[in-house]
Amino acid sequence: MSTAGFNSQNGTGTGQTYTNGPSQNPVALQQPSGVGYSVNHQPAYNQMQAKVLAPPGPALYPSGPYQPVPPGPQVGSYPPAPAQPLLPRPQIGILPSHTPPQSASPSPGPRPAQATPPAQATPPPPAVTSTSYYTGPPAWQYAAPRGPAPNHVNPAAAAPPLMSHSSTQPPGPGAPPTSIHGFTQPGSAPPPMNPLPPHTYQPNRPAYGPPPTMKPTAPPAGPPGTTGTPPPPKADGDVAGNGPQAPNSYNHVDNRMAGAAPPGRHLGHYPSLPPGYQNTSAPPPSSLHPALQAATQPYTQGPQPYQQQPGGPGPGPGPGAGPAQLSPSMAAMSLQSSTPEALRVVNLLQERNLLPPAPVPAPTPCLTQDLQKLNCSPEVFRCTLTSIPQTQSVLNKAKLPLGLLLHPFKDLSQLPVVTSSTIVRCRSCRTYINPFVSFLDQRRWKCNLCYRVNDVPEEFMYNPVSRSYGEPHKRPEVQNATIEFIAPSEYMLRPPQPAVYLFVLDVSHNAVETGYLSVFCQSLLDNISALPGDSRTKVGFITFDSTIHFYNLQEGLSQPQMLIVSDIEDIFLPTPDSLLVNLNECKELVQDLLKSLPNLFEKTMETQSALGSALQAAFKLLSPTGGRMSVFQTQLPNLGVGALQSREDPNQRASAKDVQHLSPATDFYKKLALDCSGQQVAVDLFLLSAQYCDLATLGCISRYSAGSVYYYPSYHHQHNPAQVERFQRDLKRYLTRKIGFEAVMRIRCTKGLSIHTFHGNFFVRSTDLLSLPNVNPDAGFAVQMSIEENLDDMQVVSFQAALLYTSSKGERRIRVHTMCLPVVSSLSDVFAGADVQAITGLLACMAVDRSVTSSLSDARDAMTNAAIDSLSSYRQSALTIQQPGLLAPACLRLFPLYILALLKQKAFRTGTSTRLDERVFAMYQLKYQPLAFAMLMIHPALYRLDDLSDEGALNIGEQTIPQPRVLQLSVEKLSREGAFLLDAGLVMYLWIGRNCHQNFLSQVLGVSSYAAVPEKLYLLPELDTAESQRTRAFVSWLRDQRPFFPSLHIIRDESQLKPHFLQNMIEDRTESALSYYEFLLHLQQQISK
Repeated sequence: MSTAGFNSQNGTGTGQTYTNGPSQNPVALQQPSGVGYSVNHQPAYNQMQAKVLAPPGPALYPSGPYQPVPPGPQVGSYPPAPAQPLLPRPQIGILPSHTPPQSASPSPGPRPAQATPPAQATPPPPAVTSTSYYTGPPAWQYAAPRGPAPNHVNPAAAAPPLMSHSSTQPPGPGAPPTSIHGFTQPGSAPPPMNPLPPHTYQPNRPAYGPPPTMKPTAPPAGPPGTTGTPPPPKADGDVAGNGPQAPNSYNHVDNRMAGAAPPGRHLGHYPSLPPGYQNTSAPPPSSLHPALQAATQPYTQGPQPYQQQPGGPGPGPGPGAGPAQLSPSMAAMSLQSSTPEALRVVNLLQERNLLPPAPVPAPTPCLTQDLQKLNCSPEVFRCTLTSIPQTQSVLNKAKLPLGLLLHPFKDLSQLPVVTSSTIVRCRSCRTYINPFVSFLDQRRWKCNLCYRVNDVPEEFMYNPVSRSYGEPHKRPEVQNATIEFIAPSEYMLRPPQPAVYLFVLDVSHNAVETGYLSVFCQSLLDNISALPGDSRTKVGFITFDSTIHFYNLQEGLSQPQMLIVSDIEDIFLPTPDSLLVNLNECKELVQDLLKSLPNLFEKTMETQSALGSALQAAFKLLSPTGGRMSVFQTQLPNLGVGALQSREDPNQRASAKDVQHLSPATDFYKKLALDCSGQQVAVDLFLLSAQYCDLATLGCISRYSAGSVYYYPSYHHQHNPAQVERFQRDLKRYLTRKIGFEAVMRIRCTKGLSIHTFHGNFFVRSTDLLSLPNVNPDAGFAVQMSIEENLDDMQVVSFQAALLYTSSKGERRIRVHTMCLPVVSSLSDVFAGADVQAITGLLACMAVDRSVTSSLSDARDAMTNAAIDSLSSYRQSALTIQQPGLLAPACLRLFPLYILALLKQKAFRTGTSTRLDERVFAMYQLKYQPLAFAMLMIHPALYRLDDLSDEGALNIGEQTIPQPRVLQLSVEKLSREGAFLLDAGLVMYLWIGRNCHQNFLSQVLGVSSYAAVPEKLYLLPELDTAESQRTRAFVSWLRDQRPFFPSLHIIRDESQLKPHFLQNMIEDRTESALSYYEFLLHLQQQISK
C-alpha cells in the first residue's frame, strides 16, 4: 500500500476508493479553495520516555494546506502574513486520499534532529508539541464539511425546525415547549442550564476565530493584570467584536504572549506533595457527594436534579489554602451558588480521591422528565456531549470531541417487537417514527430529524396493545426508544439467506502442537445443537497446511470423505455441492468428522501454512449464499498468496522510539475482506500462537468484513491452562450467541448535524451506510460528528440508528434506537453535559487511527493535548473566578486520569516491553469493544477481597454478591496484609500479600500458609465456607457482566506475573512514564504558558 492509512484502491483497475473505519465523508474530502487552518504554534513535544529523549518521529502527513514554519518565533495576536503560514498540529483521523489544493505543500520533510540530553534517573516531563486533535478537517472535522447533509432533506419540503402542534410559526422566546405526543402544550419550559458567560475576557489573549478581514490592530496595551469590561455576549455565545466565526475553519489561535502570563493565570510554587496527597485514605462511602449518589440511580428514573454541597459547591479553602486563595473562593461560593454539580470546580492538584466507590455512571441529559423516561439506554446509544452546542463555533471553543458510541445489537432483556405490514417512516429523510416526533393532530406527525409533516397511515391509528382506535401517539413505536420491526417483503433484495457456518482450521505441525484442535472439536460437538439457525442451517469444514483439504459430508456417505487440493496457486472446489451440507440432514457425518479430526493430523510433520489459499477457497464456497467464516490460525502464513515474513524485532519491543509495522504488510487480506463483504460473508479470526503472526496484516480480513478477532498469546493445552479455559468459554459464547446476517446499519441525525467518520469493524458502502455481512451482540461502533448548520431554533436534537438484518431463523428484521438530547448555547452548559467516559472511548478510537496513519508518538501527543486543550478552554472561557491550581469541572475530573491510563495502555505505551501482536490486538479491542468493556481495558478496577462483607451487597436470585469499593490504581492502596483483585477486562489478577491473613488463605484458597500458594494457580477452589462463596460469587458476577471470558491469575508477591499486575498501577511512576501527580503538574505547566 502506498499509504499507511486505511484508504487503498480495490486493485480492480476501476480506481474506486474503498474507505473504511475510519471513513471520510466523500462530500467533505475536497476543501473549498482558500480555506486554510490557522493553528497555534508551540514548541516541539516528545513523548514520555525513559532515560533519553527519542529523536522526532516521521514527518507529519499532509492534513490540508500547510507549509513549514520559518525559523524564528512568531509573536503577536494575529497570524503572520500569507508568506508565513502556521504549521498545523497533526490531527487524529485518516490520510485524505485526495490531491491537496495547489497552495498546499504536501511533502513535508523529516523533522530536524535534536541533541540527545544526558541520561536522567527521572523521566523528563513531556514538552508540548504542535500535535492536537483540534485543527480542522479531515481530522475530527470540527469544521463542518461542506456539501449535502446526510439526511438529504428537500429544503422546500421541510417544515421550519420547531415542534409546534398548531402552526409552523416558531413561538416567541417565552413560549413553553410543545408536548411531544399530546395535542396541547401543557407544562412550562425546562429549567435553563446555568447561564455562565461563555468566556472570560482577557486583554492579552487573542480571540478565537479566523483572522479578521479588517486591518490588524495591536492588542490592548497595559500590564497583564489590567481588567477590561467585556462587550455584551451575542446570542450565539460569541463575544461581540470577535469577528465572524467561519463555519468551515477551526482556528485555535492561542498565541503565548512574550512576558507575563495572562490575568488570573499566575501560579505559585507547589510543594512536591501537597497536603491532599500525603497518604490520604479514601473517604468512606457515606461521605459520597449526594449528586454522585443520585447519579448511580438507573437512567430510567428520569433526570436527577442537580445537587450541591451545603454552603455552595465552590472548592473553598482546601488544606493548602492561604489568605490569597480565601477571598476568590468565598466569592466563588457566593457567585456559584446555583452551579450544577457537573460544573463544581475541582482543583485536581488538591483532590486526590476522585474515583467514585462504584463504576462511573453515564450522565443524565438535562431533558424534561417526560422526554428522559422515553430516551434510549446509554448502554446502547451514548453521546460524548449530553448537551449539544448550538453552533460549531461553541463546539470549537469547548475543544471536546462530538461523537456517538453505539452497541446496536446488544442482548436486551426487554425488546418490543412489532409485526406490521406498514412501517411508518418520514417520506423525506426516511426516519422511523419514534418517541420524539410530534403529532400535530391525529392524522399528521412532524419528523424530529428533518421537520417534514407526514400523514399518519390508517393502519397506524389502531393500537394493538390497548386495542383502541384513534390514539397513534400511544402505539409501541412511539413509546419505546429501542424497538424491533419484523420487516415486510420490500425490505428484502433476495429471499433471506440461511444460517451458514464454515470452519477453516490450521492443521500444520505448529497447530497440532498447541492442542487447540481437540478443544475446538469437543466444543463444537457439545454445542452443535445450539448453533443459531433453523431447518436450512448449513455447515462445512476446510483444513489446511501446505495443501487445502475439503470434506465431503453428503448425505448417504458412510463416513466423511477428505479431498486434497495441492495446487494452491489456482484453487478450485472439487465437489462444490457437497462441501456445505444441511446440518439437520448430515449431523451424524459432521459429528464423525469432529471426533476423527484431532487424530487425523496428530503425527503431521507439515510446517507450512497456506492461509491465503485456504481463505480464497472458503470465499468461493460461501459466495453463493453468504454466511460466517471462522478461521483458526496458529502461525505466520508462509506459503502461496498472502504469505508474510516476520516484521517484529524483539530487541525493539521496549523501545521508547516510534513503533513500526502497525499498518498491514500487504493489502491481500483487505481486498479479500472487501470481496467477502460484497458477498455477505464475514470472517472471524482466532489467533492462537506463541510466535509473531502479524496481526496488523491478518486482522484486516475480519476488520473490513465486519468480523471479530480473538487472540490467545502463548496458547498451549498443557503449559497454559488459563488460556485454554478462556478459549473454551469464548468459543462456547461465540458458537451459541445470536447472529444477524446480511445486515446494514444507517445512522441519521437532526438536520444541521453531520456524521463524517466511523470506527469499528465494517465496510462503508456509502456516505452513511455501513455494510455488516454479520452482526453480533458483542460489537461496538463509534462515529464522529460536526455541526454544519446552527441549531438556533431547536431545543432538542435526535439521533437514530437503524440496523436491518436477517435473523438466524430467516426473518428480516429492523432494530431501531433513537436518542434525544438538549441543545445549549453557552459553553458552560456544554461542559456540564460532557460524558467523560464516552469522550475517552472516542479519543481512543481516534488515537488508534492516528497511530497507524501517522505515528504512535503523534497519537500520544494528541491525546495529551486533548486534555490540555479542554482544561485550558474551561479555565479561559467557562470559569467566572480565576483561581490557582489545575481546575476542572466535576464532570471532567477523571479526564486527565483516563488520558494517562490510555498513554500507559498496551496499545499506546512506550518504554515497556510489548509484543507487536499484543499491541495491535489492544488497538483492535479499543475500536471494537462496546464502551463499558473498553473502559475496563483502559482503566482497570481494583478491589480488596480479604475483607468482603454483605454490607451493601446485591441480591440476585438466591445469591448475595458483595460490592467492595473501587480503589485507586496505586501501590499505595495495596497492603501486604491483604488480597487484591485487579480486573483489567480480558484478564484478572488476584494478588496475595506476603502477610495475608491466615483466614483468607485457608477459607478462600484452601492452603495452610502463604508459602503453600501454588506458583500457577488460575482457579478459585470451591470450598464450603462463607468467605469462599462470597469471593467466588463476586468474581463470577464480574465475569458474567461481559461477553468474553477473562482469565484469572492468582499471584504471590514474587510471582513472574507480578510485573504485569504492577503495570496496571496507572497512578504510579515508572521508568518510562510519569505518575498521575507528575502528569497533572505537566498539564498545569502547559495550560499556564
